[in-house]
Amino acid sequence: MTRFSDLVRPAAGTALISEWHTSTAERSLAAADAVMEEWAAARTPTGRLAQHVFLSTDGRGLLFYAQWTSDEDHLAWARAHRTGTVSRIDTLVPGIERPGPVRTRLADSVVHDAERPTGLFVVTTLAAEAAEAAVAPAPGLLAAHVHLTSDGEQVKVVAEWTDSAAHKAATREKADCRRYTLLRAFDDDRR
Repeated sequence: MTRFSDLVRPAAGTALISEWHTSTAERSLAAADAVMEEWAAARTPTGRLAQHVFLSTDGRGLLFYAQWTSDEDHLAWARAHRTGTVSRIDTLVPGIERPGPVRTRLADSVVHDAERPTGLFVVTTLAAEAAEAAVAPAPGLLAAHVHLTSDGEQVKVVAEWTDSAAHKAATREKADCRRYTLLRAFDDDRR
């Protein structure tokens, strides 16, 4: 299985993390397919490096991890194309809830085990000062990737675990913790 470090683009100046709430696995898969079709058909925007789609383990949502060279490049694309892209997706899968993207930058990666495959990605939102505890070794924790939000007050930690059982055994259930598997990876290498 793909490791998170395989998805990271060194030239990324910003990483957007966005959740979509779709309610069912069928709607999640239809929305992911629609997004992938939009990305594949459209001209590669200036500054977009990669977009990755993760499916929640309960099937009721998606997580998008988009890497751009800068916030300015993303915002220029969003002003010109986001409305049209989203409206086409909403025609196919109406009623998707989108809380909005969180602008981050990858601040640190701590790898505890580079050999075993990732079975689960867990995304947690924490206060910035709590990041160190989120990367501490634990049985089954393979790696943790800390993304600092643009305001510097929070972090989004993308942790790689061997499996759901290891994650559950090592952590307390948290409302701001979401479990995902990688559904699709899309690199913009068509330049």
